[in-house]
Amino acid sequence: MKEIWFETNRKLWDAKTPIHLKAPMYKLEQFKKTKNGLEKIVLDALADQVAGHSMLHLQCHFGQDTLSFAHLGARVTGVDFSPEAIKTARRLARDLDLDARFILSNIYDLPQHLDEQFDFVFTSYGTIVWLPDLTKWAQLINRYLKPGGTFYIAEFHPYFYTFNFENWQIEYPYFNPGTPFEDVETGTYADRSADIQLKEYFWCHALAETLQPLLDEGLVLKAFREFDYTPWDCFPGLRERAPGEFVIDKFSDLRLPYIFSFKMEKPT
Repeated sequence: MKEIWFETNRKLWDAKTPIHLKAPMYKLEQFKKTKNGLEKIVLDALADQVAGHSMLHLQCHFGQDTLSFAHLGARVTGVDFSPEAIKTARRLARDLDLDARFILSNIYDLPQHLDEQFDFVFTSYGTIVWLPDLTKWAQLINRYLKPGGTFYIAEFHPYFYTFNFENWQIEYPYFNPGTPFEDVETGTYADRSADIQLKEYFWCHALAETLQPLLDEGLVLKAFREFDYTPWDCFPGLRERAPGEFVIDKFSDLRLPYIFSFKMEKPT
C-alpha cells in the first residue's frame, strides 16, 4: 500500500470536515439538540443493543455517529485518519458532554495505538471505498472483536458505485481491478457547491470481496440485507420517494440496490 494514497485522501478529508459541519445533510444544529445522527437502517439494526457495551467505530469522520452511539449508552471509541476530523470530534464530545474516545490513526496502523477488544465493531457509508486491502481490514475487525462480539457494516452497494454520479451512466467496474481509481473531487457529497477541488484515490470492492475475508476470519454471518434506496440525499439527480428514502430519479421505476448491510458474530 502506498502512503501517497492515504496522504492524498487525508488532505481531502481534512478539507471536507469544516464544510460538512455546515452542510444541511449533517443537520449539526439538530444533532446538538437530539444527540442522534443515526438513520433508520442503522437504528433498526443496533439502537436497542449497544447500551452498556463497548464499541469501536472505524473511519468515524467527525464523530457524529460515534457520539450518537455514546448517547445511546455505548462506551465508544472512534477512529479516523483525518486530524481535522478527530479534532472536531473531540470538541463536539466536550460541547455535548458525551463520553467518547477518539483516536487519530489510519485503520491499518491502529494496532500501534490501540490494544483491546470490543463488543461491537461498526463502520458505515462510504468507508471501504477508501481502503485498498479488505483482507487486512477483516483481520483488524477480528482482532478488535471480543469472542461473541458483533461486527456491523451498512455501506453503499458496489453496484451503485459502478455509476458516474453526474450522469448516472455505468462507468466503473463492479469487480476490483487491483489498482485505485484517481479522480479530482469538486465539491463534496454533502455540499456539491463547496469551494474544494482535490485529488482522491478510491477502490471498487464487490460484495464477495467484502464478505469473504470476514468469513475467512471465522466470523459468522447473522444477517445480510440490501436496500432499494439511500438514506442520504448526497448525489445529484436523486428524489425523495418517501421520508428518508432517496432514489435515482431517472431510474425511480426500477428497484436498484443502493445499500447493503452485514451483521456478523465472532464465535465464543
